[in-house]
Amino acid sequence: MIHKFSSWICCQLGAREHYAIPRSLDKTGQLTHLITDAWVSPDSMLNGLPKPLLVNLRERFHTDLAPASVHAFTGSLIRFEIAQRIKKKTGWEQMIARNDWFQQNAIRLLYKLDDQLFTLNSRPTFFAYSYAALKLFQYAKAKGWRTVLGQIDPGPFEEKLVMEEHARHPIYQSNWQPPPSQYWTTWHEECSLADRIVVNSLWSSEALQQVGISKHKIDIIPLAYQPPEQACDFVRIYPSVFSDERPLRVLFLGQVILRKGLAALLEAAELLSDQPIEFWMVGSKGISIPQPSHSKLQWIGSVSRSATAMYYQQADVLLFPTLSDGFGLTQLEAQAWKMPIITSRFCGEVVKDRVNGLILPQVSGEAIAQALKFCLNNPCQLEAFAKQSTDTSSFSLLQLQQSLQALPYAVV
Repeated sequence: MIHKFSSWICCQLGAREHYAIPRSLDKTGQLTHLITDAWVSPDSMLNGLPKPLLVNLRERFHTDLAPASVHAFTGSLIRFEIAQRIKKKTGWEQMIARNDWFQQNAIRLLYKLDDQLFTLNSRPTFFAYSYAALKLFQYAKAKGWRTVLGQIDPGPFEEKLVMEEHARHPIYQSNWQPPPSQYWTTWHEECSLADRIVVNSLWSSEALQQVGISKHKIDIIPLAYQPPEQACDFVRIYPSVFSDERPLRVLFLGQVILRKGLAALLEAAELLSDQPIEFWMVGSKGISIPQPSHSKLQWIGSVSRSATAMYYQQADVLLFPTLSDGFGLTQLEAQAWKMPIITSRFCGEVVKDRVNGLILPQVSGEAIAQALKFCLNNPCQLEAFAKQSTDTSSFSLLQLQQSLQALPYAVV
């Protein structure tokens, strides 16, 4: 069991998972420092700038961490992003440059904090997310610290699957490009320096093992999620029969890209063109859809996080036919609103087949169409699925904190 006074240093680029890892550690007094790229408190003068300019930075704060020791490089980040725009850097070039910028700033800060860290009662655990961890782990290892890598996706095996999907469907033109080979070389070095690698699903664990990462180094810790209060009392009602007047409302929420199973979804829509079904497509388009688009497809586009609640409430079933996802938070969001889910197995384990939804045998138009026909013909079964929705309390911050404490490397 980990010593109750052990300390953690979290190094996090962005607001991933709403700072769930540092928040969970701070609740037990184990967070020594959070190092992040930007931190914009409610009283910051930056909030007075035009909203479009800082729309993303406004999310770089969490009240849970207001009393914590948080270090950020907000001014430097703004200068960096402006410079990137002037240089017209985009895509992987920009992403890799941002990762390097963050690590360089974080290491300079760690040197400044060196005296404080030296006085800690035990070796700290250093946590960082994948693709922005190599230089940080090199520093941490030189200090004799424990290292934990938060793997944000299924890695290079996912890239292989996506590349194959694009080759199969050239008609859906997109701007997707694989990263340069050095990107994966750096990642493998990160994995080598990590004492433990935390993934969010069994699928991610399997994908990492496919490219040579030892199973014994990997720990599965699902995402933390806090449902909206108003979802607790929500009651889902289905008609006795779906019809043209009251069709089956199928929600897709996420990036409209091939990795999310869009080719199979669009094929299913064609197969079901004569059925009382409509598809609500909520998310930004990352592929070009050949015209004319199917009449049953409603292209809603991107919406704010707060606006997604309306779609979860009004749709009948969430369709999540992903080819590969580290977890798929939309599953927990849908379950909080007692919405059944049709999903692939290539994501986090939220759906129990024929209990609270359906698991596709494969990601294909035919498989999706069969699952939707089942829902169409069995509204009473959808209602039963809704009543068996996953208890999202099992994905709480407390559960996350306990899982972090149970990491095998931490025995003392």
